[in-house]
Amino acid sequence: MLRVAVGSKNPTKVEGVKRAFEQFFGDVEVIPKSVDSGVPPQPFDYDVIRGAINRAVRSFGDCDFSVGVEAGLFGIENTMTGYMDFQVAVIYNGKRFTIGFGPGFEFPPCVVKEALKGREVGDVMEELTGIENIGERVGAIHYLTKGVISRVELTRIAITMALIPWINRELYEL
Repeated sequence: MLRVAVGSKNPTKVEGVKRAFEQFFGDVEVIPKSVDSGVPPQPFDYDVIRGAINRAVRSFGDCDFSVGVEAGLFGIENTMTGYMDFQVAVIYNGKRFTIGFGPGFEFPPCVVKEALKGREVGDVMEELTGIENIGERVGAIHYLTKGVISRVELTRIAITMALIPWINRELYEL
């Protein structure tokens, strides 16, 4: 059985990783680990990628793969707020990294404004929606898409994108 460590104990991230790996590898054992991302609580731009890499590296050990998942804001021109949120997934086998992104979206301007002041988007979305621990439950994406997309699904997609080289090893020389 494939063993996959996850650099988070967030249930939405853990479930998204499990679903992504099961699509290609059948039954997998997912091992949640509490690790420090090494980036600010509300990461921007390359810190989002660096946080996912750090989570993958810091959770590796006694497993076939480790996974880091980090969400954050990337500066994007021509958007309403100047920023889009992306979920970044990194898969690590002790030697190589693969990186995948989930679909990007914009937070409401009031949320981005507060994030630029140093607040975490999750905290702002909790206040806006009244949903406690929104990031560990359904995610802001669930609220913003009127229930069509959950954070589990967003994570599954990002992990699936990072799995592409691993499921096509002959094309990527892995």
